[in-house]
Amino acid sequence: MNLNKIPEYIFEASWEVCNMVGGIYTVLSTRAATLKQNFGDKLVFIGPDVWTDNYNPYFEELPQLMPEWVEFTQNHYHIFIRVGRWKIPGEPLAVLVDFMPLMAQKDEIYGHVWSKFEVNSMPAYGDYDESSMFGFASGMVIDSYYRFFKITKNQEVVAHFNEWMTTFGAFYIQENIPEVATVFTTHATSIGRSIAGNHKPLYDYMSEYNGDQMAYELNMVSKHSAEKVAAHCVDCFTTVSDITAIECTQLLEKEPDVVTPNGFENDFVPKGKNFNLKRQEARNLLVHVAETLLGYELKDDCLLVGTAGRYEYKNKGIDTFIESLKYLYDFKDMTREVVAFIMVPAWVKFPRADLGHSLLHPETKLYSYNRITTHELHEYYADNVMGALNWFHIFNTKNERVKAIFVPAYLNGADGIFNKSYYDLLIGLDLTVFPSYYEPWGYTPLESVAFSVPTITTDLSGFGQWVATNNSQVIEMGVGVIHRSDYNGNEVARNIAAMIYDFSNASKAETDLMRKNAAAVAKKALWKNFIKYYFKAYSYAINAKDKRLELKKQLANV
Repeated sequence: MNLNKIPEYIFEASWEVCNMVGGIYTVLSTRAATLKQNFGDKLVFIGPDVWTDNYNPYFEELPQLMPEWVEFTQNHYHIFIRVGRWKIPGEPLAVLVDFMPLMAQKDEIYGHVWSKFEVNSMPAYGDYDESSMFGFASGMVIDSYYRFFKITKNQEVVAHFNEWMTTFGAFYIQENIPEVATVFTTHATSIGRSIAGNHKPLYDYMSEYNGDQMAYELNMVSKHSAEKVAAHCVDCFTTVSDITAIECTQLLEKEPDVVTPNGFENDFVPKGKNFNLKRQEARNLLVHVAETLLGYELKDDCLLVGTAGRYEYKNKGIDTFIESLKYLYDFKDMTREVVAFIMVPAWVKFPRADLGHSLLHPETKLYSYNRITTHELHEYYADNVMGALNWFHIFNTKNERVKAIFVPAYLNGADGIFNKSYYDLLIGLDLTVFPSYYEPWGYTPLESVAFSVPTITTDLSGFGQWVATNNSQVIEMGVGVIHRSDYNGNEVARNIAAMIYDFSNASKAETDLMRKNAAAVAKKALWKNFIKYYFKAYSYAINAKDKRLELKKQLANV
């Protein structure tokens, strides 16, 4: 197989194009600049036009770009698209498609996809309809572009679809433009995530699970069906880590053709003197908010520890992180104060007015029973983080060595308390902890080391596993990787506490070295080092497409 075939055009569809939802946005948006250097405006991203008439901060519409094609698509495919630039480094071409008109035809489309590919959409519910119609509309957009610009069979084209939400696009392309090579990436299998999220042991019993059976048990039949069929029928099936490859092989019954680890770009990380200024500014703000909330001053050498990510309480290891804070009390000789920031968006009402007032008027002390949260929650009694902090008696009294600050808002620069982005606060932390139970890759620890902040993670994250095979697993090397399994959560919590303790006792010279080591790990994961895996996937898809077309030709001549 010739793995040096390069496409001339790349179309990539994802629900998170110009639509920040989770980690896939980071994957695509950081990789885009590297790809654009090679493909220019023949790299086209396709996303859902979910913002409709509202301002989309991630997308700049440019009506002067391809107006004739926009009109052609509307007239011949009866879908509406907007063309512009994704407002990320590289500013790649982006097309947002309004898939809602297809909702009236969904039953007909489901029936057709069943007859052609045997995807079972009958038990569908929730977000399946919108996702499937977006995927189908993405295929139509590629088809329209292919026809309007008269791309020939001699021009190699790759259509790349991310996650089960876009699989109907792959089905559309395979049927309507077989000359286009298809790639499908699952960033996490729907069944694997569901097994983990439902507190079933995923890893110890992995070899015993049947994906189809679990789909019925967990009411995930349609999503699993679309994902599994796409994995088997596309020209190249990929996933993001070796740990997820095992999951795909077992639950989807298809070993990925190529593993494409997630890289990162550090062009937004401050450099030189500006880095130190940003770090000090962030630390000052974190301490200021903490002291205002707590109602007393912290020690100058207090250790700022943080965790962040989606509010998947078990999967992201939030439960284990909070438990580890209690075990810090086992180290009787630990004198350094620890302030743990739990930056996880929850069901927030609004920023706390009393805290906001006290931040603006330091002479006004905050008088409140709540010394935990920076924002008001809708249901304190039902919140997992609040429940765990109460369970472990972490109440943030002045004489406690360990304090926990729950920041339950999206840190987008307009949260009402910090009014800084997550990255602008991350740089001020001393240490981060991401003890994931289910994490196909894990951008949060990678982002941390990119900002020279040492991190602790587990070998159940793709990133942690990658680090463990390329570096030492101790925190002194910038990334501490702890072994985690289905049943050793308590042991993991104790090991995290031990690593935090070791870090707290390090000298300034030792800490500076850890920070340098962390940054060195991040450099190894830059896209310039990982983009080769995508080129391998593109070549693999083109070769498979050629074989598919040749076989079809041979069968037609029989």
